[in-house]
Amino acid sequence: MVQKLGYLKETASQTAGPYVHIGLTPNFCGIPGVYKSDLGASMVNDKTLGQRITVKGRVIDGAGMPLKDALVEIWQADASGLYNSPAEMRGTADPNFAGWGRCPTSAEDGVFTFETVKPGRVLFKDGRLMAPHITFWIVARGINIGLHTRMYFPDEAAANAEDPLLARIEHRHRAETLVAAGTTPNYTFDIHLQGEKETVFLDI
Repeated sequence: MVQKLGYLKETASQTAGPYVHIGLTPNFCGIPGVYKSDLGASMVNDKTLGQRITVKGRVIDGAGMPLKDALVEIWQADASGLYNSPAEMRGTADPNFAGWGRCPTSAEDGVFTFETVKPGRVLFKDGRLMAPHITFWIVARGINIGLHTRMYFPDEAAANAEDPLLARIEHRHRAETLVAAGTTPNYTFDIHLQGEKETVFLDI
């Protein structure tokens, strides 16, 4: 007798707010005792290898206003280009580097800040080297599905020119939306949700 297959239906997407900060960053919201510190608040310690950098930015809406209630997460390789993941087969990542961070935008000026290290180059799926980059995930009220994008470094022009993902962007001027401003150790990366400066978002 043929067994019926119990296919599961996809859960409908829904906006992440307005309570996303309460669940993910309770200390930031003034709710102590859930976590000693909010998860993802610190990516490095005094033993972390690599060049320390600071990444600041804002999530800007179509009217040019910064969102003051967005939540931003980042993932990246360590300074040697290794991920802190069980799937990493090329070597052992720096045990003193989290590889992941989470930061709410400030209620005062809408700025997010990450203290991290400059990542090394990692391989694309076809074996080509990608330029050093940081992956961003953004959620906020009114965003039904979290947005993914990348930040590349302005002082890595040669590596950026070889990057397989940047090369796939058809309208070349739009690739500039993925490149931060500034120089080591301080970078600025504003994420524009709509408008003329709209950031390139990735379908992954």
